[in-house]
Amino acid sequence: MPALLIMSYYPEPVGRLIEALQKLPGIGPKTAQRLTFYLSKRPHEEVQALARAITDVKAEIVSCSICFNVTAEEPCKICQDESRDRRLLCVVEEPNDLLAIERTGEYRGRYHVLLGALSPLDGIGPEDLRVRELLLRLEEESVEEIILATNPNVEGEATAIYLAKLLKPFSARITRIARGLPMGGAIEYADEVTLGKALEGRRDIG
Repeated sequence: MPALLIMSYYPEPVGRLIEALQKLPGIGPKTAQRLTFYLSKRPHEEVQALARAITDVKAEIVSCSICFNVTAEEPCKICQDESRDRRLLCVVEEPNDLLAIERTGEYRGRYHVLLGALSPLDGIGPEDLRVRELLLRLEEESVEEIILATNPNVEGEATAIYLAKLLKPFSARITRIARGLPMGGAIEYADEVTLGKALEGRRDIG
């Protein structure tokens, strides 16, 4: 529903919230309306707590300067953890993917978050991702295996192929997570068993 039409149907505060919620991924007009009216019926303290949680995320959460995962401390807990296997580096697109892999309990190495995937149609190239920072890390750290855990879709595959070619000069083994994940799916929505098997069955690439 266009913004002007929303404002003509509802009081201004309601219209503004519906419009704001529609900007969130996966939230359409009807869902935005349902959420707005749900929130309007909740206790004042509960809505205030939600508002504070949203503003706190923006104010307190940053990207780790090493792996670019979301963190409230610098560096993040995973990068600080001396028990992690420094010979393994898993490259993922987003922090959600990192969390999904952590939930499997199958991986004890470190991560590098690209903060996106190559998508020429959307104008996203290598310069828009944390590719340069990945190369700098590999020059400074002793990594024996780089696991490319990008999503099994067109953008993820293109990113993995691009990185595999770019990383060839390094001495590290380059692997890709196995096809335990469905083509077109997203890592963050995969169950722990499927994702664990994909990690176990990773293969060489390039």
